[in-house]
Amino acid sequence: MSRRRTLGPKKKLALLVSAVTVAGGGAFVMASTSNASQAPTTKSAADSTVCQGLATALGNNQKFIEGQRANPDAQSEARIANREAVVAQIELQQKTSGCTVGESAQDSQPAQPAQPQQPAPDEQAGGDEQAGGDDAAQNPGGDGAAASGEQVCNGSTVTLSGEDGAPAASSNQFPAGTKLKVTNLDNDKSTTVEVTGVSGSCALLNNAAFEQVREPGKFLIRRALIEKVG
Repeated sequence: MSRRRTLGPKKKLALLVSAVTVAGGGAFVMASTSNASQAPTTKSAADSTVCQGLATALGNNQKFIEGQRANPDAQSEARIANREAVVAQIELQQKTSGCTVGESAQDSQPAQPAQPQQPAPDEQAGGDEQAGGDDAAQNPGGDGAAASGEQVCNGSTVTLSGEDGAPAASSNQFPAGTKLKVTNLDNDKSTTVEVTGVSGSCALLNNAAFEQVREPGKFLIRRALIEKVG
């Protein structure tokens, strides 16, 4: 007559604890894997055109602030406060867009060394046209017709400053009052704006001006045509 083996209370309790431990460990591993897969990824300027545009805009504003602190004048304090507010807004846009917050990139200005070469065609033309062209280049507030359609800042990209207000631009090459026409060659949209202040790039558009030429979701114009028209 065979005897049926039975587990004592202690052995049953030990097996139950082991089963719960194994199940709990598996659940923890699954939860950890799930959380890791759901963690948001942060993009850099190299990964996204949007992030690159925001990084460039941030860098230009930071460069402007540095310049104002290095060479202050009576209005520098107000300008710096305004640009610091713009910097905060750009960093908020970086966070919203999934970009690295605080990532900064200075916009290159390859056209600066070529600036003195622009009057060359007028010098060859001679006569009254030469004098009119030179006067217009030296005095942007004068007759804008002589400088109409003069391409400047070849190769420069264009981004936004984050500033509100009527369409306008700031520049490190042209004084206040100069009129610039900016064309986005990727969508053939253009805007003509007046330079109202100083920035760290050839043509830095404020929010309203940039909206007139931007492509949806982009904060940087890679293929831009910048013309001095007045």
